[in-house]
Amino acid sequence: MKMEGIFTPIITPHHEDGSIDKEGFAGVVDFLIENKIACIITGGSTGEYYAQTNEERVEIMHLAKKVINGRVPLMVGVGATRTEEAIELAQEAKNAGADSILINSPPYAVPNELENAMHALRIDRAVDLPIMLYNYPGRTGTMMGTEYLDRVGRSPNFKAIKESSGDVNQIHTLARDYPHITLGCGMDDQALEFFAWGAQVWVAGGSNFLPKEHYALYKACVLENDFNKGRRIMSALLPLMSVLEQGGKFVQTIKYGCELRGLKAGPPRLPLRPLNKDDKRALAEVMKTLQATIARIENE
Repeated sequence: MKMEGIFTPIITPHHEDGSIDKEGFAGVVDFLIENKIACIITGGSTGEYYAQTNEERVEIMHLAKKVINGRVPLMVGVGATRTEEAIELAQEAKNAGADSILINSPPYAVPNELENAMHALRIDRAVDLPIMLYNYPGRTGTMMGTEYLDRVGRSPNFKAIKESSGDVNQIHTLARDYPHITLGCGMDDQALEFFAWGAQVWVAGGSNFLPKEHYALYKACVLENDFNKGRRIMSALLPLMSVLEQGGKFVQTIKYGCELRGLKAGPPRLPLRPLNKDDKRALAEVMKTLQATIARIENE
């Protein structure tokens, strides 16, 4: 599969009792595909995988494959602390018909780079699917550094990396020294910098509810190579990025954004709580302004 475009780590809609809203999930899938999303990812932190049983994660990957029905590729996150559990999830993803998998460092375990690389390579050998790496030391406590990348890069299945460390030097290293691993933006407020360094993929949680606006930035920078236009679009997006990346309420904000677009998202699962009234009002204002601004730029 091609590692390019906007990849959406899809939310998991819930009923008020916390159960999975399958109808709501299908509605979000259809909305994303209608708005030029290149790939849908289940099993990501935006989808609240950490609050799900493995049985639910498997159920969701099968549901996604059925609803997508071949319209776009399906990527499945197989994050787990135990290597054996990650392998089991990867095998389930392959059985479900996933086109690729997303591998992160095992959270809390804090392996060294060799141990972390062996974790990823064992998953790779077990399923032989295209892989996107997910480097997010802020959540896992482990950085995918040069020793790690040198080792996993020997397998042709490691196609791309979602880089979410927040360290611009890591962007430089990946772009300069690992061109065979497609650079993917995983830090929304650095999207313009990623595109300037050749990123072909943007894994954007906010694209759950603003796919058109995220695609506008991708189109300007990657497809049109118009960074003057890109800077203007990014400037319009930055207030949203600030809310998402620095507000401490990432999942709740995305789910409420989906509700504002008429999608069924429902509440997050514990321990997270829904947004308060002030946060909801602020998001609605940010969305209204950026949508109008980006539409105006697009229509010039």
